[in-house]
Amino acid sequence: MQADIVFQIVILIFSVVIHEISHGFMALFWGDKTALYEGRLTLNPIKHLDWFGSIVLPLILFVTHAGFLIGWAKPVPYNPYNLRNRQVAEPLISFAGPASNILVALLFGLLIRSLIYFGFASSPLITIFSFVVFINLALAVFNLLPIPPLDGSKILFAFLPLNIKYKVFDLSEKYGLFLILILIFFLPNFIFPIISWAFSLITGIY
Repeated sequence: MQADIVFQIVILIFSVVIHEISHGFMALFWGDKTALYEGRLTLNPIKHLDWFGSIVLPLILFVTHAGFLIGWAKPVPYNPYNLRNRQVAEPLISFAGPASNILVALLFGLLIRSLIYFGFASSPLITIFSFVVFINLALAVFNLLPIPPLDGSKILFAFLPLNIKYKVFDLSEKYGLFLILILIFFLPNFIFPIISWAFSLITGIY
Protein backbone atom coordinates (compact mmCIF):
# COMPACT_ATOMS: atom_id res chain seq x y z
CA MET A 1 0.00 0.00 0.00
CA GLN A 2 2.78 2.42 0.91
CA ALA A 3 4.58 1.57 -2.32
CA ASP A 4 1.38 2.37 -4.26
CA ILE A 5 1.23 5.81 -2.65
CA VAL A 6 4.88 6.49 -3.51
CA PHE A 7 4.25 5.49 -7.13
CA GLN A 8 1.17 7.69 -7.30
CA ILE A 9 2.96 10.75 -5.90
CA VAL A 10 5.91 10.30 -8.26
CA ILE A 11 3.55 9.83 -11.21
CA LEU A 12 1.56 12.90 -10.15
CA ILE A 13 4.68 15.06 -9.93
CA PHE A 14 5.95 14.10 -13.38
CA SER A 15 2.45 14.38 -14.87
CA VAL A 16 2.03 17.96 -13.68
CA VAL A 17 5.55 18.74 -14.92
CA ILE A 18 4.65 17.40 -18.39
CA HIS A 19 1.44 19.44 -18.20
CA GLU A 20 3.31 22.67 -17.49
CA ILE A 21 6.15 22.30 -19.96
CA SER A 22 3.56 21.58 -22.65
CA HIS A 23 2.18 25.07 -22.03
CA GLY A 24 5.74 26.40 -22.42
CA PHE A 25 6.51 24.54 -25.63
CA MET A 26 3.23 25.67 -27.18
CA ALA A 27 4.06 29.28 -26.25
CA LEU A 28 7.51 28.80 -27.78
CA PHE A 29 5.91 27.48 -30.97
CA TRP A 30 3.85 30.69 -31.17
CA GLY A 31 6.86 32.93 -30.68
CA ASP A 32 7.31 33.49 -26.92
CA LYS A 33 10.59 32.36 -25.33
CA THR A 34 9.84 33.37 -21.73
CA ALA A 35 9.67 29.77 -20.44
CA LEU A 36 12.86 28.90 -22.33
CA TYR A 37 14.78 31.84 -20.87
CA GLU A 38 13.58 30.97 -17.35
CA GLY A 39 14.73 27.37 -17.67
CA ARG A 40 11.21 25.93 -17.42
CA LEU A 41 11.29 23.75 -20.54
CA THR A 42 12.81 20.85 -18.62
CA LEU A 43 11.57 17.62 -17.05
CA ASN A 44 13.59 18.38 -13.93
CA PRO A 45 10.80 18.53 -11.28
CA ILE A 46 12.84 20.85 -9.03
CA LYS A 47 12.30 23.64 -11.57
CA HIS A 48 8.54 23.23 -11.43
CA LEU A 49 7.50 22.14 -7.94
CA ASP A 50 4.99 24.28 -6.10
CA TRP A 51 5.33 23.84 -2.33
CA PHE A 52 1.58 23.62 -1.80
CA GLY A 53 0.24 22.11 -5.01
CA SER A 54 3.03 19.57 -5.51
CA ILE A 55 3.80 18.55 -1.92
CA VAL A 56 1.40 19.74 0.80
CA LEU A 57 -1.90 19.11 -1.00
CA PRO A 58 -1.08 15.52 -2.13
CA LEU A 59 0.04 14.73 1.43
CA ILE A 60 -3.21 16.17 2.85
CA LEU A 61 -5.25 14.09 0.41
CA PHE A 62 -3.26 11.00 1.37
CA VAL A 63 -3.53 11.57 5.15
CA THR A 64 -7.27 12.27 4.94
CA HIS A 65 -7.84 9.14 2.80
CA ALA A 66 -9.52 11.23 0.12
CA GLY A 67 -9.31 8.32 -2.31
CA PHE A 68 -7.60 10.34 -5.06
CA LEU A 69 -4.52 12.46 -5.65
CA ILE A 70 -4.45 15.77 -7.49
CA GLY A 71 -2.00 18.65 -7.55
CA TRP A 72 -0.22 21.21 -9.67
CA ALA A 73 3.19 22.67 -10.43
CA LYS A 74 4.22 26.30 -10.72
CA PRO A 75 2.59 27.76 -13.85
CA VAL A 76 5.01 28.13 -16.75
CA PRO A 77 5.06 31.85 -17.63
CA TYR A 78 4.58 33.33 -21.06
CA ASN A 79 4.32 36.85 -22.41
CA PRO A 80 1.17 37.20 -24.54
CA TYR A 81 2.60 40.25 -26.30
CA ASN A 82 5.31 38.08 -27.88
CA LEU A 83 2.82 35.71 -29.49
CA ARG A 84 1.99 35.53 -33.16
CA ASN A 85 -1.78 35.66 -33.64
CA ARG A 86 -2.51 36.00 -29.94
CA GLN A 87 -6.22 35.28 -30.32
CA VAL A 88 -5.46 31.80 -31.64
CA ALA A 89 -2.29 31.14 -29.63
CA GLU A 90 -3.62 31.80 -26.11
CA PRO A 91 -6.38 29.14 -26.07
CA LEU A 92 -4.01 26.65 -27.70
CA ILE A 93 -1.38 27.32 -25.01
CA SER A 94 -4.02 26.72 -22.34
CA PHE A 95 -5.23 23.53 -24.03
CA ALA A 96 -1.69 22.16 -24.44
CA GLY A 97 -1.45 21.14 -20.77
CA PRO A 98 -4.60 18.99 -20.59
CA ALA A 99 -3.87 17.66 -24.09
CA SER A 100 -0.47 16.40 -22.95
CA ASN A 101 -2.09 14.54 -20.06
CA ILE A 102 -4.63 12.97 -22.44
CA LEU A 103 -1.79 11.85 -24.76
CA VAL A 104 0.11 10.31 -21.83
CA ALA A 105 -3.06 8.50 -20.75
CA LEU A 106 -3.61 7.18 -24.29
CA LEU A 107 0.01 5.98 -24.57
CA PHE A 108 -0.06 4.07 -21.29
CA GLY A 109 -3.55 2.78 -22.02
CA LEU A 110 -2.16 1.28 -25.22
CA LEU A 111 0.67 -0.31 -23.22
CA ILE A 112 -1.88 -1.82 -20.82
CA ARG A 113 -3.93 -3.24 -23.67
CA SER A 114 -0.75 -4.65 -25.24
CA LEU A 115 0.31 -6.35 -22.00
CA ILE A 116 -3.14 -7.90 -21.60
CA TYR A 117 -3.25 -8.98 -25.25
CA PHE A 118 0.13 -10.75 -25.01
CA GLY A 119 -0.81 -12.58 -21.82
CA PHE A 120 0.73 -10.37 -19.15
CA ALA A 121 -2.51 -9.39 -17.42
CA SER A 122 -1.04 -10.23 -14.00
CA SER A 123 2.08 -8.11 -14.52
CA PRO A 124 2.72 -5.47 -11.81
CA LEU A 125 3.27 -3.04 -14.68
CA ILE A 126 -0.50 -3.08 -15.22
CA THR A 127 -0.99 -1.48 -11.79
CA ILE A 128 1.69 1.16 -12.34
CA PHE A 129 0.47 2.01 -15.84
CA SER A 130 -3.10 2.19 -14.52
CA PHE A 131 -2.00 4.83 -12.03
CA VAL A 132 -0.45 6.79 -14.90
CA VAL A 133 -3.62 6.64 -16.97
CA PHE A 134 -5.97 7.51 -14.12
CA ILE A 135 -3.89 10.38 -12.72
CA ASN A 136 -3.37 11.95 -16.14
CA LEU A 137 -7.06 11.68 -16.96
CA ALA A 138 -7.90 13.28 -13.62
CA LEU A 139 -5.51 16.16 -14.34
CA ALA A 140 -6.94 16.64 -17.83
CA VAL A 141 -10.60 16.60 -16.76
CA PHE A 142 -9.96 18.78 -13.71
CA ASN A 143 -7.99 21.39 -15.65
CA LEU A 144 -10.55 21.55 -18.46
CA LEU A 145 -13.27 22.72 -16.07
CA PRO A 146 -14.22 26.29 -17.13
CA ILE A 147 -13.56 27.71 -13.66
CA PRO A 148 -10.80 30.26 -13.01
CA PRO A 149 -7.89 29.90 -12.85
CA LEU A 150 -7.98 26.45 -14.49
CA ASP A 151 -7.04 25.97 -18.15
CA GLY A 152 -10.66 25.48 -19.15
CA SER A 153 -11.48 29.02 -18.05
CA LYS A 154 -8.61 30.42 -20.12
CA ILE A 155 -9.88 28.59 -23.17
CA LEU A 156 -13.33 30.01 -22.48
CA PHE A 157 -11.86 33.51 -22.04
CA ALA A 158 -10.76 33.49 -25.66
CA PHE A 159 -14.42 33.65 -26.71
CA LEU A 160 -15.64 36.18 -24.11
CA PRO A 161 -15.87 39.97 -24.49
CA LEU A 162 -12.91 41.83 -22.96
CA ASN A 163 -14.94 43.49 -20.18
CA ILE A 164 -16.26 40.14 -18.91
CA LYS A 165 -12.83 38.55 -19.31
CA TYR A 166 -11.13 41.16 -17.11
CA LYS A 167 -13.82 40.92 -14.40
CA VAL A 168 -13.50 37.15 -14.21
CA PHE A 169 -9.71 37.44 -14.23
CA ASP A 170 -9.79 39.83 -11.26
CA LEU A 171 -12.01 37.42 -9.33
CA SER A 172 -9.70 34.50 -10.10
CA GLU A 173 -6.68 36.47 -8.89
CA LYS A 174 -8.39 37.13 -5.55
CA TYR A 175 -10.14 33.81 -4.95
CA GLY A 176 -8.40 31.38 -7.29
CA LEU A 177 -6.73 29.14 -4.70
CA PHE A 178 -9.89 29.07 -2.57
CA LEU A 179 -11.99 28.02 -5.58
CA ILE A 180 -9.55 25.25 -6.47
CA LEU A 181 -9.61 23.85 -2.94
CA ILE A 182 -13.43 23.81 -2.99
CA LEU A 183 -13.31 21.96 -6.31
CA ILE A 184 -10.81 19.41 -5.05
CA PHE A 185 -12.76 18.50 -1.94
CA PHE A 186 -16.33 18.77 -3.22
CA LEU A 187 -16.33 18.16 -6.98
CA PRO A 188 -14.69 14.69 -7.30
CA ASN A 189 -18.05 12.93 -6.92
CA PHE A 190 -19.21 14.71 -10.07
CA ILE A 191 -16.12 14.22 -12.24
CA PHE A 192 -15.08 10.77 -10.97
CA PRO A 193 -17.63 8.97 -13.21
CA ILE A 194 -16.23 10.81 -16.25
CA ILE A 195 -12.66 9.82 -15.35
CA SER A 196 -13.67 6.21 -14.66
CA TRP A 197 -15.53 5.98 -17.99
CA ALA A 198 -12.53 7.38 -19.89
CA PHE A 199 -10.18 5.05 -18.00
CA SER A 200 -12.21 1.99 -18.99
CA LEU A 201 -12.49 3.20 -22.59
CA ILE A 202 -8.73 3.67 -22.90
CA THR A 203 -7.47 0.62 -21.00
CA GLY A 204 -10.27 -1.90 -21.47
CA ILE A 205 -10.26 -2.48 -17.69
CA TYR A 206 -13.69 -2.30 -16.09
